[in-house]
Amino acid sequence: MFYHADAAIEQLSIHRVGNKMQDEFYVITDGPVALQDDTLSELLKHYFLSPFAKVNEVYHFSHPSGTLELNEMYHFADAFFTGGLGFHEFSQQVCKHLYAASNHPNIKGGELYAVHLRGVQMEGELHEAVGIFKSETKETYLKVYPSQGAFNVGYEQEAININKLDKGCIILNTARGEGYQILVIDQTNRQQEALYWKDDFLGLTIRNDAFNQTGNFLKIYKKFVNEALDDVFELERTDKIDLLNRSMNYFKEKEAFKQEEFEEEVLGNPKAVHLFNDYKQQFGEAQDASFGQYFDISNQAVKKAQATYKSVLKLDKNFHIYIHGKREYIEKGYDEEKGMNYYKVYFKEER
Repeated sequence: MFYHADAAIEQLSIHRVGNKMQDEFYVITDGPVALQDDTLSELLKHYFLSPFAKVNEVYHFSHPSGTLELNEMYHFADAFFTGGLGFHEFSQQVCKHLYAASNHPNIKGGELYAVHLRGVQMEGELHEAVGIFKSETKETYLKVYPSQGAFNVGYEQEAININKLDKGCIILNTARGEGYQILVIDQTNRQQEALYWKDDFLGLTIRNDAFNQTGNFLKIYKKFVNEALDDVFELERTDKIDLLNRSMNYFKEKEAFKQEEFEEEVLGNPKAVHLFNDYKQQFGEAQDASFGQYFDISNQAVKKAQATYKSVLKLDKNFHIYIHGKREYIEKGYDEEKGMNYYKVYFKEER
């Protein structure tokens, strides 16, 4: 969990990055910004850091070759943290690298902020950090102010909403040998061109801890049930909901995942087990994620995944049936006279 209330901004540098595919250029400033207004510092801290309060995924720098030093952002961050590069020089190198990574015509130009931070808290420990943020979206704001016993109204164009950070990452000065710990967000564009921020610019791989192993496992299991089982088994929607409910109950009740236990208690079918293991391996290779036969279960990841695990049968526009368990108490049939499907539900008492 990321906590920033006690964090302080030590240094701030601002540049501008255009899109070279649109023949735009970058603008590098000569020195950092002098922050002498406490209110402005608090507003900037809110703008830069508050979006990360709900971020759980932790990444690290990586490179396809396996050599971390070939990742440009790792090289720049490491040089700054170890004293080999001054902060403003670090920000200038980051600006040039981001410009080089802006290789899609739909990428928007914008201001690039580099921030040196002290006192950010991650998983209960205080750390030094650097933040890299980009503002792409501008808005128009109305301003109402008193004037000679009345009120006047004005406006300001091309202003920035401090509650809407477009892109950002926080690089924590910890786990250096593993590629540092990094939090990242991209809230402006989730299409293909948005991948440049995490992949082309930062070069990140998700950290394989309990949160990510739990979340990735539940994600791939859901895809497996909804998409892959139909190729081998004839399953009704109620059967799929039952399989999803059983997996969610397993992760809620257990403290750790054990592969053989999960296969027996949830899947319960050797053919389905073999099919799922093949499906899981393909997912791991494609997403650079690995699943051990044993890992601790993250309650935070379970709660996050639960919101996407649907246990509702939607019948036309008339009825919704919520299924929480006891698959054997619901039956599907077809009424020849009405020419319609039906469900029969058994229960002991009405509440």
